[in-house]
Amino acid sequence: MQLVFATNNQHKLEEVQAMVGTDIELKSLSDINCLEDIPETGETFEANASQKSQFIYNRYQLNCFADDSGLEVDSLNGEPGVYSARYGGTRDSESNLQLVLDKLGDSGMRTARFRTVISLILDGKEHLFEGVAEGEITKEKAGVKGFGYDPIFQPSGYDITFAEMTSEEKNSISHRAKAMHKLIEFLKAAR
Repeated sequence: MQLVFATNNQHKLEEVQAMVGTDIELKSLSDINCLEDIPETGETFEANASQKSQFIYNRYQLNCFADDSGLEVDSLNGEPGVYSARYGGTRDSESNLQLVLDKLGDSGMRTARFRTVISLILDGKEHLFEGVAEGEITKEKAGVKGFGYDPIFQPSGYDITFAEMTSEEKNSISHRAKAMHKLIEFLKAAR
């Protein structure tokens, strides 16, 4: 089985290929010569993931999946949410992360979660899978691994941030891994 993963991030593609094994061959956007910017104008993770997968399926008629994810901070009314990648007005991870810390200040209310939604289109039918990692925002950055908000997100049950974990540790509990495992189980059952 072949599936298009709506990404050009080679590291992400290899990581997901390792999760799905050899029964499914993943193709990236560049593998199918998709060079356009795919719109992401939805108000929710579900809408953005669906918009991306529908774009690929409608344009190329290929089975595919796309994801959208972000950080939701409870005391910031769920911000940055779908705007996680451009929260400070740019795609600069450092300024986005600092904006969250600045807005929280010394607040004791620091609960948050990372959410991922994957939209799979298989033979024209859409299926959605969600993964959530609960935790809290630390008062300062810790760790150098990972990306985005990882240095300030401490998952529940741990005393270190995502940025202090090995990729194996993070991938065993992350929001993206949880959603991917649901997708993989669905694909195994569908065969």
